[in-house]
Amino acid sequence: MKYRNTLILIALTLFTWSCGESNKNEDGKSELSEMSNLEKEHLLEKEAYADSVNMGLMEDTFKGSARRETKGKVGSAQITVNYGSPGKRGRVIWNGLVSYDQVWVSGSHWATAVTFFDDVMIDGKDVSAGMYGFFTIPGREEWILILNKNYDQHLADEYDERDDVARVTVTPKALDETVHRLTYSIDETSNRSGNLNLSWDQIKVSLPIETKE
Repeated sequence: MKYRNTLILIALTLFTWSCGESNKNEDGKSELSEMSNLEKEHLLEKEAYADSVNMGLMEDTFKGSARRETKGKVGSAQITVNYGSPGKRGRVIWNGLVSYDQVWVSGSHWATAVTFFDDVMIDGKDVSAGMYGFFTIPGREEWILILNKNYDQHLADEYDERDDVARVTVTPKALDETVHRLTYSIDETSNRSGNLNLSWDQIKVSLPIETKE
């Protein structure tokens, strides 16, 4: 119990640091500090569990795929990714749990949803602000990364290539360390360009994004 409480404290500290001022109420007090212990544990399960697993702070024993949300910025464009985060848990992921050469939801359960709050460009094509489903076709040597108009679907059950707004072929990058819980991140490479990254197991793929300003 003492070990578990320590992990909870560490994870909550990391979560608080990552949220900054956004977790303060109108009186300037931390909303986190006003939560009960039970509420804090629920918050940990929802927001910090996967990060704690990936950082080696705890063993991954949860069989489910809790929803996670990643927020970031490329140039002037705000971007949010909402997705299911499955765990490796000793399984073969690529060409095992996730088949090669088939459309994948790029997460679990409900489709991964990417929201652009500003217009962007992907592979030289204009992509209007809005919410899109993010699908991929993993391969041994190359992946196809897809933005699709239909974000409101279970897995890829209703995926239709005719609804694609962008398709980019990329080469996966091998990682030195294992990412146990599927994780999205957003990084900037210049003041007008950046990447939406998917990392899991020992693979990372990146969707290049550009802005006009």
